[in-house]
Amino acid sequence: MPEIEALLADLDAESADADRLVAELAPDRWATPTPAAGWTVAHQIGHLLWTDERSLLAATDPEGFGQALEEIANSPDPLRFVDAGAEQLAVLPPEQLLARWRETRAALRAALAAVPPGTRLPWYGPPMSAASMATARIMETWAHGQDLADTFGVTRQPTGRLRHVAHIGVRARDFAYAAHGLDAPIAPFHVRLTGPDGDEWTWGDEHAAQHVTGPALDFCLLVTQRRHRADLAVRAEGDDADRWLDIAQAFAGPPGPGRAPGRFASEGAA
Repeated sequence: MPEIEALLADLDAESADADRLVAELAPDRWATPTPAAGWTVAHQIGHLLWTDERSLLAATDPEGFGQALEEIANSPDPLRFVDAGAEQLAVLPPEQLLARWRETRAALRAALAAVPPGTRLPWYGPPMSAASMATARIMETWAHGQDLADTFGVTRQPTGRLRHVAHIGVRARDFAYAAHGLDAPIAPFHVRLTGPDGDEWTWGDEHAAQHVTGPALDFCLLVTQRRHRADLAVRAEGDDADRWLDIAQAFAGPPGPGRAPGRFASEGAA
C-alpha cells in the first residue's frame, strides 16, 4: 500500500514538526495564549490528541465511534464538542498530555496502515478511506502547528507536505459554501499554486473562467484560516472565485472567526 505509507510518513513528519515546538517547553508556558481565541498551548495539543483519539476509534472500533456520535447528537450543544474535548485534555499535566499524544499518534499510524483497501471509516462527515483520514490529520496537524509557531514567533520552513493541505482546501470548496448557507457555483474552477520548490500544483480545468493562483503556503494559510486574505498573495480571477476566497475553509464544522487583517502583516506575503 504505497499511497498510505507515503501519507503516513508525511503525517509522522508533520507531527514531529509540531512536537518540536513544545517538546522542551517549561510547564508554565503551556498556559500561553495562542492566536486561536481562548486556546492556550495546552488546548492546541489537547485538540490534536482528542482528534487523533477519535480517528483511532474510527479506525479500530467503528461501532464504538457510532456510539460517540450519538452522544454528541444528544448533547445540549452539539457544535461545541470539539472545544469541550480540547478543554478536558488541556488540564492534564503537560508531560502527561504530550506523552499521551505521542502514544496515540503511534497507535493511529499503525491502525491506518492496517485498514484493508476499500474500507470506509466513519467520521463526523461522510465516511472516508484511511488515506483520506491520514490526509486530514496532516492538514489539521499543520494548521495547529502554525498556531504554535505563531505563538512562539517561529517561522517554519514550508515543505511539499503543503500539497495535502492545499488538496483538502480545493476539495472542500463546495463544503465552504454550504457552511455559509450558500449554493456552490456550478462552473468549474482552476487552481494553480506554486509549491515551496517552485513547481506548480494544479487542480481543475485550466480553461475554466474562474481562476485562483498564488503561493501554496499562502493558499494553505488562507483555507485553514491562519491568515486573513488581505495579508496573503492569493489572487482570484472571476466573481465566483473571488467570493470563494472570502469563505474558503479546509476544516469541517462551522466557519471560524479566522485572523484579523494585519495581525501577521509584518511577515509579508509568503
